Amino acid sequence: MREENDAARSAHVGREGEHDIDRIEAPGFVEAVVGAIEAGERDILRSLIADLHESDLGRLIEALPPPDRPRMIELLGADFDFTALTELDETTRVRILEELSTQTVVEGMRDLDSDDAVYILEDLGDAEKQEILAGLSVPERAALQRSLDYPEESAGRRMQTEFIALPPFWTVGQALDYIGETEGLPEVFFEVFIVDPTFRLSGSVPLDRLLRTKRGTKLGEVVTPDRHVVNVLDDQEDVARIFERYNLISAPVVDAAGRIVGVLTVDDIVDVIQEEADEDLKALGGVAGDEELSDSFWYIAKSRFAWLLLNLIAANLASFVIALFENELQRMVALAVLMPIVASQGGNAGTQTMTVAVRALATRELKPSNARRIVARELLVGLFNGVVFAVIMAAVVFARFGVMDLGFVIGLAMIINLVAAALGGILIPLTLDRLKVDPAVSSGPFVTTITDVVGFFAFLGIASLWF
Repeated sequence: MREENDAARSAHVGREGEHDIDRIEAPGFVEAVVGAIEAGERDILRSLIADLHESDLGRLIEALPPPDRPRMIELLGADFDFTALTELDETTRVRILEELSTQTVVEGMRDLDSDDAVYILEDLGDAEKQEILAGLSVPERAALQRSLDYPEESAGRRMQTEFIALPPFWTVGQALDYIGETEGLPEVFFEVFIVDPTFRLSGSVPLDRLLRTKRGTKLGEVVTPDRHVVNVLDDQEDVARIFERYNLISAPVVDAAGRIVGVLTVDDIVDVIQEEADEDLKALGGVAGDEELSDSFWYIAKSRFAWLLLNLIAANLASFVIALFENELQRMVALAVLMPIVASQGGNAGTQTMTVAVRALATRELKPSNARRIVARELLVGLFNGVVFAVIMAAVVFARFGVMDLGFVIGLAMIINLVAAALGGILIPLTLDRLKVDPAVSSGPFVTTITDVVGFFAFLGIASLWF
């Protein structure tokens, strides 16, 4: 046992300037943590992870064997920072919470900010959720339940309900004394909010101004009206866009009556931006937005089936077009050899345009006011690339087959398909967005079908007419 303790301590010692993540990935560190967990050595385990940031602690949890994850949390008890669970993917987090005792989860929830507590609770089943809430104090339970009652992906679900609200007739000195002497205030905050007796928001006073103002000055004299107030029902993606556009660090959240009920901070918004970008990227690839590496085989297979079925239908449509020109293909084998090039080039061009269009729609950069100009630009890009690649392919085909006419045919088909790809890549996302359908989820199969069908039909149709 003494040798194991020495090994664990040596794994804990890091090089000067070493980051926590470097220490976690260093040889022997995870093994030392696993050894401490399995041996029940609480003090050694605590010394190994005591100074880890919550994000790196989350990475460590993911590196542990699944059975050791809840064991570590139970072994550490009050020394485990439950904020680390917010760094895990949903599947891993839910599995860990289901294996922990209710009392352990309740105790861990007590020290969390409300937004982190809601983030952990929202993925649990109703029974587990209510069981945990029942173990909390009435004020804690009421605050968390109120946030959980707001729609998913809304500002109310994301907000932190701990904030500092003061009346306008207080002096700066009173405010500073209150902040310095009162327990239970938020650990991190950037401003104090000024409210009337009904908690309607008047504005805010940033901390830097508060510290630089004479103690006898009334808060009402230095208050700044908040121009970027968020409603509890606002979509989190719209809120993230406001933070990004106006470089906000925090923003008050109010209800329908204008009463302040919470605050959103930039760390929450960074998570929102990452989640939304992750969902869009996965959707473009035909993957469910909530798919994680830790998901089961069956869940992943089911979630990907619909997309693959849609692509199969599109492929059959393209093969039907090819079958229309069966006689031409039999007479001229070169057509079959060159045919995939036209479709492939169009597919790649369409995907490029579609990706830019979908992202621009998501960020609200592509709007009805500038749609016509962007469509015209993409049309010109498709035409230019079509002409350039037509010349290149005509030269390649002539050098390969010695038939100048065949080079002309594939060049003309290339121009037609790249123009069609450019138009389809932008018009399809615009149309789907107008129909209130997520273009990230639905554009891919339509664009692929257009480029395949147009590419095959143009090439084989022109060839059958020409020859």
